[in-house]
Amino acid sequence: MGIGTKCVQDGYTPGNGEPRQIPIIQSTTFKYATSQDMGKLFDLEASGYFYTRLQNPTNDYVAAKIASLEGGTAAMLTSSGQAANFYAVFNIASCGDHIVASSSIYGGTYNLFAVTMKRMGIDFTFVSPHASEEELEAAFRPNTKAVFGETIANPALVVLDIEKFAKAAHAHGVPLIIDNTFATPVHCRPFEFGADIVTHSTTKYMDGHGAGVGGCIVDSGKFDWTKYPEKFPGLCEPDDSYHGVTYTERFGIEGAFITKATVQLMRDFGSIQSPQNAFLLNLGLESLHVRIKRHAENGLAVARYLKNHEKISWVKYCGLEGDDDYELAQKYLPDGSCGVVSFGVKGGRAAAEEFMQKLKVAAIETHVADARTCCLHPASATHRQMNDEELAAAGVSPDLVRFSCGLEDAEDLIADIEQALK
Repeated sequence: MGIGTKCVQDGYTPGNGEPRQIPIIQSTTFKYATSQDMGKLFDLEASGYFYTRLQNPTNDYVAAKIASLEGGTAAMLTSSGQAANFYAVFNIASCGDHIVASSSIYGGTYNLFAVTMKRMGIDFTFVSPHASEEELEAAFRPNTKAVFGETIANPALVVLDIEKFAKAAHAHGVPLIIDNTFATPVHCRPFEFGADIVTHSTTKYMDGHGAGVGGCIVDSGKFDWTKYPEKFPGLCEPDDSYHGVTYTERFGIEGAFITKATVQLMRDFGSIQSPQNAFLLNLGLESLHVRIKRHAENGLAVARYLKNHEKISWVKYCGLEGDDDYELAQKYLPDGSCGVVSFGVKGGRAAAEEFMQKLKVAAIETHVADARTCCLHPASATHRQMNDEELAAAGVSPDLVRFSCGLEDAEDLIADIEQALK
């Protein structure tokens, strides 16, 4: 099936006389006739549900749809994109381990890695998304467990050379984790270029209406953890906290990663997405293939308008002819990128903030990738915890405005920008 059909149809197939829309199983618990029946679930000897903190049918329907869209073998929903990125890394890395990450990533993810997870004893080396093969090679250590990057960086909008990063990761026997939030699987499927794990903040384009916070992790099912048992003991050795199960033996390489993240991390951290939010997410997914194309069309129209404007110092949009990442975008995002445009207003930070205050259609929000146009000054908001050196490494200058084009008419967005600049 085509990607549009999958957006509408996959994940849930009703039986005879069953609800056409996915049911919202708004229940914390599930009843069983005997303790033995429930015991089989706890021993991972039978499939089913016993507590929504671990799994819920509504969530699993939606996770299955996203797995299908990405071309993966298994997926799980989380309470947020932050939780998805944390679980994806922490599922295979622990105290004393090391991760290589792109420096151009969302500010919240950077803080999660550089501050919070560092306190947990996991070290991160940040490299430029445009790093050479030699620079990438130099970043690896004997205790490196994964490589992390974003398809389209937020808000720097740099395109990651997925194949180059995947090649480097696999040469060192570790997986490549890609946050595919901005591109969505409609415009890029990282597994086709060698990535192993994909994450999403489903709060963004997948939901698309600012209705529910959420995240998702998808496993390609292609990375063979059993080739490196010494690197990934959590997947290849018995888990004493779960009756001695060895995940790769019981669930194979196609299911080991997501199963461990569910029964171990979700059990202990409980970052579950609510069934109600999963239902809203599915409504967004049903129109994702239609919406993302309009977002990208609006983004390109606004970028072209801004490119030669006398009050704009620079424009970053990978789909714009002449952009530094235009060629990479043609390779990884041939059908369009996203609706987010980053640009600098002449006059620096003060001018950027004043410009945003004059906008009438676009709203200042700590949000992005929504049906309604919104904008943000990252240096004052999402990336304010960074110093000037860290901001520069992340591709965030003091004058940067992140402008997220919604589904309005492009002409109206351009007119709004024009009056604000005046």
